[in-house]
Amino acid sequence: MTYNAAPDLKLDLSFVRQVDVPKALIWRAWSEPQLLKRWFCPKPWLTTECEMDLRPGGLFKTVMQSPEGDEFPNVGCFLDVQVNHRLVWTNALLPGFRPNRPHSLGVEDSNFFFTATIELQDHLGGTRYFAGVQHADERDCNKHRDMGFEQGWGLALEQMVDMINQGI
Repeated sequence: MTYNAAPDLKLDLSFVRQVDVPKALIWRAWSEPQLLKRWFCPKPWLTTECEMDLRPGGLFKTVMQSPEGDEFPNVGCFLDVQVNHRLVWTNALLPGFRPNRPHSLGVEDSNFFFTATIELQDHLGGTRYFAGVQHADERDCNKHRDMGFEQGWGLALEQMVDMINQGI
């Protein structure tokens, strides 16, 4: 399975970066909870908890903490797991592919359902890194864009690369 559908500019957000680290190390950073907690949120935010069962239908749970100490849990499940190549998850489904309810995400006005895809490809001694997020409607897509999707996910990627370069 590959993210090959033409993006819907009203519903999808994505970016591509070339990074000078091997995709196997990026995969470790995405698939090992203790590593993911070190880079997943742009600082000064923190990821205080991470649990994952890395298989389709398996749990993907994180808790993010704002600089003020507010916590934002996110629970979902993996949809596609291809080691060193592709990771897809959603918060629209709970583990075991059980439907999620909007109120279970926390404050309903500040959260939304999405499906996220990370794809890794070898590229010039490093990795071509694709990150994409699909939304159900324009309101949620715009909310995610306004929250700083590209900047935030880009900063998190930079933090990940820095962590890898410092030796994970």
